[in-house]
Amino acid sequence: MKKIKIILEMIKFEHTVFALPFAFLGAVLGSLMVEGTWPSIMEWVWITLAMVGARSAAMTMNRVIDARIDKRNPRTAGRAIPAGLISMTQSILFTAASLLVLLIAAFQLNMLSVYLLPAAVFFLTFYSYTKRFTWLCHVFLGVTIAIAPLGGWVGATGTLRPEALLLFLAVAFWIAGFDVIYATQDKEHDDEEGIYSIPSRFGVPKALMTARLFHCISFLALLTLHFLSPLSWVYLAGVLIAGLVMTYEHSIVKPNDLSRVGVAFFPMNGVISFVMLFFTIGDMLL
Repeated sequence: MKKIKIILEMIKFEHTVFALPFAFLGAVLGSLMVEGTWPSIMEWVWITLAMVGARSAAMTMNRVIDARIDKRNPRTAGRAIPAGLISMTQSILFTAASLLVLLIAAFQLNMLSVYLLPAAVFFLTFYSYTKRFTWLCHVFLGVTIAIAPLGGWVGATGTLRPEALLLFLAVAFWIAGFDVIYATQDKEHDDEEGIYSIPSRFGVPKALMTARLFHCISFLALLTLHFLSPLSWVYLAGVLIAGLVMTYEHSIVKPNDLSRVGVAFFPMNGVISFVMLFFTIGDMLL
């Protein structure tokens, strides 16, 4: 149990809050638009387990793959694997267990979930390597986490529709935007180690501008979803609030002052995910 606690801390299990509400959002929206009903209790359970299994596997693999890089970075040298608190073998076993949970959950949902599973696992693994060869690594991370709402939609309905792809696009660029902001902390280290990132390639000022662009794309995708679905003004209010939170997030991070990156990264983005879920469900209840 002590080792599991260390692993959960290592993978920042609490950060599941970023994507899980969007997985639920995809499930709710898909069920009501395709089937005219709410997801069943068991669909909620299996979608939750699939999401937790997928993220746990992805983050643990990321820590294993990046162990040597983390050891050389003062900000990450204290993580569990570089610090010797957990072994590679234990981390790999936890990854295998997490993937097994994901596999079981997919089979319990529907066959489309199973058919799409290899693509999901590919991105869960591949994104960790992208920082070694492309500064678009932030977008790959966004695409990987945006599988959550897509998976929620597919898990609840067994179908794919344009509205689900819009939700996928919104989450992908939302995640990519705040990952660029987070990466500004490591620009100097990335320069020294040859790690690819937008801050390393273009500098911090242009990186923050790129993050704003990504968040504008995310906002527009959420806005477009309002017009292509039966969602009403309640959902639209949630989108506007999310847009204001993103605006505030960018206002507190400056090229010459990155001291509040932590605030912009976790609390603000946790608020956005819950706001979107709350207002979407509220819309459906009215």
